[in-house]
Amino acid sequence: MQRRHKGLNAGLLLLLSQIYQVGLNNIPPVTLAALAVNIFLFLQPLEPLNKACISVTEGLYMRDWHRLYLSPIHHADDWHLYFNMVSLLWKGIKLERRLGSVWFGYILSLFSLLVGVVYIFLELILAELLDDSSYKRSCAVGFSGVLFALKVLNNYYHPGGSSNILGVNVSNKYACWFELIAIHLLSPGTSFAGHLAGILVGLMYTMGPLKMIMKACAGGFISPTVFSGQRNSYNPDNSRYSGYSSYPPRNYNLYTGGLNEDEQFERAMRNSLNDRDGRTRYHNNERRPYGFWLPPEESSAEELRSRRLNRFERW
Repeated sequence: MQRRHKGLNAGLLLLLSQIYQVGLNNIPPVTLAALAVNIFLFLQPLEPLNKACISVTEGLYMRDWHRLYLSPIHHADDWHLYFNMVSLLWKGIKLERRLGSVWFGYILSLFSLLVGVVYIFLELILAELLDDSSYKRSCAVGFSGVLFALKVLNNYYHPGGSSNILGVNVSNKYACWFELIAIHLLSPGTSFAGHLAGILVGLMYTMGPLKMIMKACAGGFISPTVFSGQRNSYNPDNSRYSGYSSYPPRNYNLYTGGLNEDEQFERAMRNSLNDRDGRTRYHNNERRPYGFWLPPEESSAEELRSRRLNRFERW
C-alpha cells in the first residue's frame, strides 16, 4: 500500500515530539497501543479514505460493515491525526489509570463501533427530517467521535472544575456540549453528527444501561477498576493519582505551555484554521454536503491532493 501523503507531515512530527515529551514509560499500554495503531494506519492505511469512511449509504444500504471499525482509525491528514491523538493521549492517561487497562481497552473497542452505528442513525434522521439525501452520503473518518465519548466519561469520573472555551468559563459537566457547537462554528467541515454520536454513546455509558450491558457481556472476567475515595482525588496541578506513579510536572509544562487541554485545543484549532485559510475560503464559496464527495476531473495534481484532504468529514 502507498503512503497517503508525501513529503513533510508537520502534524505527525509534532505529535511524535509531544509523545516523546510525555515519555513512553508514562503512557499506559492501551493508550500507547491506540496511538501506535492510528499513527501506523495513517502512514500505511488499510484502505483508501473513500473505502474506510462510514456513511448511511455505504454502511447501511450497501452493508459494508467493516467501515465501522475502519473509519475511527483512519484520518484525512496529519493535522486531523494530530488533534485527535493529542486528545487521546491525555484522556487515555487519565481514564486508563482510573479504570484499568483491560476495561479501558474494552471501552475503546466498543465505543469505536457504537459511535459509527449512532452516527449512521443520526444522519439517517437528518436526511429524513430535512428531506436532504446528501446526509446519507456524508462519509466520515477519524477518532474524535470516540474522543467526545471519552470526554463524557472523564467528566463523570473527575467531576467539578471548569474549562475555558473561546474565552468563556464553562462547567466541565457541560463542556462537551459547548465544544460541540464551538468546533462547528470554527470549522464547519467537521462532522457534527459524528461528534454528537460520541456524546450520546458516552451518556449511554454514564447515565444509561451500556455499562451494565458491558459488564454482563464480559461475564465478570473484566470490570472497571475504580478505587473508592479516588473519584475526587485527581489534582490537575500535579496530575497525580492515589496509588499510581505520576510523571513530573515539568513534562506537562514543556508540553502544554501552561495551558489546559481545552485551551490547547482552542489554540491549535486557531493555528490550523489560519494554516488552511485558503482552502477554507474555497469551500465557503460553494455548498458541499458534509463528508465525502467525488470531485470532477482535476486540472492539476496539487488541486486534486488539496480536495482529497478536504472531502471527508473529520471526527
